[in-house]
Amino acid sequence: MLASRTAALLVSTAAIALAAGGGAMAQVAYPTKQVRVVVPFPAGGTTDMLARLFGQKLQADLGQPFIVENMGGAGGSVGAEVVARAEPDGYTLLFHNLTFSTTTASLQYAARAKHDLDSFAPVSLAANVPMVILASTKVEANDLKQFAALAKAAKEPMFYGSTGAGSTMNLTGELLKRDAGVKLDHVPYRGAAPMVQELVAGRIHMGGDQLSSSLEFIRSGSMKPLATLSPTRIPLLPDLPTVRELGFPNLELSGWNGYFAPAKTSDAIVNKLHTAIKAAANDPAIKKRTADVGADAIGSTPAELGKLVRDQMTKVRPFVEELKLIVQ
Repeated sequence: MLASRTAALLVSTAAIALAAGGGAMAQVAYPTKQVRVVVPFPAGGTTDMLARLFGQKLQADLGQPFIVENMGGAGGSVGAEVVARAEPDGYTLLFHNLTFSTTTASLQYAARAKHDLDSFAPVSLAANVPMVILASTKVEANDLKQFAALAKAAKEPMFYGSTGAGSTMNLTGELLKRDAGVKLDHVPYRGAAPMVQELVAGRIHMGGDQLSSSLEFIRSGSMKPLATLSPTRIPLLPDLPTVRELGFPNLELSGWNGYFAPAKTSDAIVNKLHTAIKAAANDPAIKKRTADVGADAIGSTPAELGKLVRDQMTKVRPFVEELKLIVQ
């Protein structure tokens, strides 16, 4: 009887210890130092702006700085590869956008991928931001259909810019060439900010950017919006048609920005980050700031972000292979 009581006491003690351990894991001591957030594009674009906006809130809520490091190149793949190789301790994160889907598909097609979605632990969406196709004010077209007609009639090739080979705008430009039967020459840049500067100056004819960093130029009349890649019209630009409305459904892609950690980052750290990011997305000040520039601050589960990227890669991979879209 004494032996059985002793055994029961040991089992009970072990159960309490396990429960305490589980609670400690759930309340993981993270972060205890500054967190590096790699934005794989130069400063000045939407992705950079959102990373800094969310970083301020995450620092306030989690007690450690979230320092943005801009690392542009190869359609965002340079910065992504750095994070893919980082220690999975939660202190190096990637803040990327929908170009992640197209560049990763392009790298896989070229058998040069040093990362794929499995190289990361998706954490959470931060915001949905529509992509907008833009034109120089020197171009005599007011929507994408008119632009295609203009390009088709042009005696010399017209130029479109993107954030790099394999990027979303590179795919968009090449699909437009195929579907409209026009001649366009590609000019790659290290990010949206330098591309937009060239577009405003009229040195290229067409480009594309997330609405948040192009809205000011559109409102000032420095650039023309031709269409949105989004499935629905943009509330801040209700007269701007979608690519589907204009007869180019293959160009349709939903814009997003979100956080990734290196693969094998613990569930405890991913969940703590996800909870904090979702709280930041629901913060009234961030909601208003993002809405003012045409973005929708929105958190998601890690699984929802992973599914979004997988679905986009499934859609674009056949186009990437047909068009031989290779990241340089």
